[in-house]
Amino acid sequence: MSKHSEHLPDFDSLWDFSNPAKTCELFDDLIPLAKESGNQDYFLQLLTQIARTQGLQKDFDEAHLTLDEVQEDLTAETPVAKIRYFLERGRVFNSSKEAANALVMFRRAFELAVEAKEDNLAVDAAHMMAIAESSQDSKMEWNLKALSLAERSQDPKAQAWLGSLYNNIGWTYHDSKKYVEALELFEKALAFRQSRGQTANIRIAKWCVARTYRSMQKFSEALQIQMDLKGEFEAAGEKDVYVFEELGELSLALGKIEDSKEFFRLAYNLFSKDEWFKTNEPARFKRVHELSLKR
Repeated sequence: MSKHSEHLPDFDSLWDFSNPAKTCELFDDLIPLAKESGNQDYFLQLLTQIARTQGLQKDFDEAHLTLDEVQEDLTAETPVAKIRYFLERGRVFNSSKEAANALVMFRRAFELAVEAKEDNLAVDAAHMMAIAESSQDSKMEWNLKALSLAERSQDPKAQAWLGSLYNNIGWTYHDSKKYVEALELFEKALAFRQSRGQTANIRIAKWCVARTYRSMQKFSEALQIQMDLKGEFEAAGEKDVYVFEELGELSLALGKIEDSKEFFRLAYNLFSKDEWFKTNEPARFKRVHELSLKR
């Protein structure tokens, strides 16, 4: 946030990434106040976040049009808006499968944020570089840059990235079959989430630890964690498809065929309602279906 915006609402705190349409409504409601304030940097930053909500709803053309509007009004007096412009333009490109264009935008956002000492945005840009890069080495390089910035920053918003970064780096290690290193990072993520009492993220971190145990063939340890998670979700009146899927895989690995079949059936029933999963994970969806029917 610009140093001149301390009396204006912190729009970052209004984000609900699970409901970008509702978030967009909240941001739209702030537009009159932003215009009335005369703070052009704040107003343009707000527009970049509206573009982000549009991108998350896959309305990429509309998002680009909103960012075109921002681009026209960027000046030396709107330094933070300029960083956010490049960051959000990059996100729209990345979401629409234009990784090469996205990388150009994210790199520029990172350079500007470092120069302006906007640690939170610099970490965000570096972490997006890691997502958009294609090679594991490049992903790791950018994740480690982001982690270094977040760990040494005095900005609470930059520090708040640590849980996500531990998770992201853990998965980069996991994808490279460096399971010991992955487990260390997932355990750091878990400790960070627990220190902040973030219930949903604590469960995700536990799941990641258990998933790594499965990769290390520590099936019994993994099974215990996933069963505990199943119990936590049930106590909250919820179900988690990824816990069911893992319980299916772990039961199968331990030779508990009937248990495995039942867990895969539960997973398949939920995955069947998830259009994103069916489109983006067809092989995994097919496997869960086949194993739910296995005799």
